[in-house]
Amino acid sequence: MTVPDESLFTYPWEARAIKKRQQRNEAIPEEWRLRQNLLGSLKTPLERCKNNLMELNLVRQSGILTVKELQITESSDVTSLLEALASGQLTAEEVTVSFCKRAAVAHQLTNCLTEIFFDRALERARYLDRQKGKGQLVGPLHGLPISLKDSFQIAGVASTLGLTAYLDHRAESNSALVDILLALGAVLYCKTNVPQTMMTPDSHNFVFGRTLNPWNTSLSAGGSSGGEGALIAMRGAPIGVGTDIAGSIRVPALCCGTYGFRPTASRIPYGGQHGCADEGLAQILPCAGPLANDMKALSLFVKAVLQAKPASYDASALDVNWRDFQGQFGRKLRFGLLPEDPTYPLHPPVRRTVAEASRLLQASGHEVVELQSAECRISEALQVAFALFALDETADGIVKAAGEPPIPSRIRIGQELGKAPQQFVSDLRNLSELKQLSGLNLKRQELISDWCRLWQKYEIDAVIGPGGRTTAIEHDEFTLPPYTVLMNVLDCPACIIPFGRVTASDAAERLDLQPGQVVPSYNPLDLEGIPCCVQVFTSKMTDEKCLYISEVVDKCLQAKESFVVARDADA
Repeated sequence: MTVPDESLFTYPWEARAIKKRQQRNEAIPEEWRLRQNLLGSLKTPLERCKNNLMELNLVRQSGILTVKELQITESSDVTSLLEALASGQLTAEEVTVSFCKRAAVAHQLTNCLTEIFFDRALERARYLDRQKGKGQLVGPLHGLPISLKDSFQIAGVASTLGLTAYLDHRAESNSALVDILLALGAVLYCKTNVPQTMMTPDSHNFVFGRTLNPWNTSLSAGGSSGGEGALIAMRGAPIGVGTDIAGSIRVPALCCGTYGFRPTASRIPYGGQHGCADEGLAQILPCAGPLANDMKALSLFVKAVLQAKPASYDASALDVNWRDFQGQFGRKLRFGLLPEDPTYPLHPPVRRTVAEASRLLQASGHEVVELQSAECRISEALQVAFALFALDETADGIVKAAGEPPIPSRIRIGQELGKAPQQFVSDLRNLSELKQLSGLNLKRQELISDWCRLWQKYEIDAVIGPGGRTTAIEHDEFTLPPYTVLMNVLDCPACIIPFGRVTASDAAERLDLQPGQVVPSYNPLDLEGIPCCVQVFTSKMTDEKCLYISEVVDKCLQAKESFVVARDADA
């Protein structure tokens, strides 16, 4: 490895960051590295050129995975994969090798990984196979490879969070969820990229660089769990675990076309994370949750973790076991339809997708009640959330002390916040920080109380609506997340369900903004073929209900997708 000459760089940390990046890349075995002629087929620079990695199918073209390894990573949903592992049809070692190879390829194309420890994973897989040979399954996730966002700590593995200040950090112990996943039989093999400070929806930092969207490398993969979104989309992991404080699981899911679940805070254990925030100022609690390529995988993951009694691993976790909702609805469901907020209009493909999902649910016999924007208070929730986030200057201080400039998406968020309305919190602006904190907590409780009345008023089982104002969008432009941070303010479980793509016909619909409206520019030709989605959420502590209803919605929507695919194939 060539050591960079520190005299050549503007910032004192640059040489160390480049060295860290080189060490990561050299952890990929030589025989798993992409041929230069394959990479040469892509338009460059990747982050400014439209490359659809999914359609190009470079994973197959690479020749790195065998036919069986391609089948393991592409053909199986998580339930089938676990059944094959439990029956002995597949070994933990061959499944782990398959996903390590695929993760290696995904990383070389999208820059999604931060830490690579494939050798350690293979040792773990061989141990699990020995236990299976003795007739013992270690747990319900026996042999299942799972990727983790960089903030999760694994003893002996670095956790830099993409911050040069943390380049020397190496975990001494496991996060609580890591201990649970190991007890359940999982195999951990890589960690994934995040933004600087983990407080923007674009996974870019000066240590590892920018994660690219597999559907279009000129677009954002989302954040802050963007590495997970890209890795899962490329089937480099059967399940990945992200975290969410304003949409950080759901934004990458919607950008990359995967499923993603944000649970009620503290149900999935969050303890032992490596962070860059003041935990004493955490009013809106971050939470951990899964991303996957099939809906049932989300329920399977959550159920397995909750049945492991997380409170015995993590003092901050709620001691509430999995509660089965299957079969509890002997009737059609009643949905509230989340409206556009007047300040934050939707891009045409998002508006069309939500309307089509509503139509299909009604065609299946479910009720859909249109909620009113004034009572949903989306803008007010965003104002409260970002005012609370602004009280904690810890991350900004860490970045400045290390001499790093802010990444572009952090600058863009600040610019957009300056344009967004602040009337709901403006009366707190000149108060002391303690008084501001008190006032913001009271305003948050007002929103929670209003939504409590709203659930009762309409007698709805769940709410369906957009995951964001946009689909995936140009790098650094996703900015504010009003349609996801609402659930963090309310602490409601929420699920992203992929549904359809941006079509050529979407370009015909204009986006005409009214005074005071805030939304990224709409460039439909850049977005054609990008995944669309809907979001489903239920009231606080009804995670199992949210997952069950999301499965109902998914089946309804995917039935339409299957019909369209079959029709197009016949044509």
